[in-house]
Amino acid sequence: SGAKIGIFFYFQNFFSNLLKIFVMIIALMGYMGSGKSIISKELSSKLGFKNIDLDNEISSELGLSIPEIFQKKGELFFRKKEKEVLERVLNTQEDVVLSLGGGTPCYYDSIDTINERSVSVYLAANVSTLVKNLLQEKGERPLIAGVKDEELSNFVGQHLMERNRYYSKAKMVVMVNDWDLDRIVNDILAGIEKLGYKINNQG
Repeated sequence: SGAKIGIFFYFQNFFSNLLKIFVMIIALMGYMGSGKSIISKELSSKLGFKNIDLDNEISSELGLSIPEIFQKKGELFFRKKEKEVLERVLNTQEDVVLSLGGGTPCYYDSIDTINERSVSVYLAANVSTLVKNLLQEKGERPLIAGVKDEELSNFVGQHLMERNRYYSKAKMVVMVNDWDLDRIVNDILAGIEKLGYKINNQG
């Protein structure tokens, strides 16, 4: 019976992997302020894919905003919930553009899971671009809410350096400093095809 169970799991994995050939998940990662949510909406609209924002999924499941989750439950609770929701989304059987949280790839073994189950894209920006974007939305960002404006550049530079070791494992890197949305989306699509993936749903 052990052999039968082994064979069952082999075929279950085989068909699961086969399905992944026909289902595409594009996972966008990058630091806070790199434009993941906006680029995700634009890309999913162009492809006709479902658009999922991981932070929004977590927020709606718990009935709390991200700052409220950090404040009331703590970061450890948030990271565990983030991992759980990430696993669920990456097992979806439909074409998806997934916008990850800035820290999602950096905890547990999430970067490996993301790479196994999706086409991962690192949206890379320099510190000055990120700081300019983040100054407008500090209140919505728990990790920088308490950082003084004049110290934000140093904070982002240090934090980005720590996280880059995870971001750099993405299957492709697209620069977003110039914030040319059409160019960014086209670069992502060209990069995906260069990696050998076929996109059928381009609108």
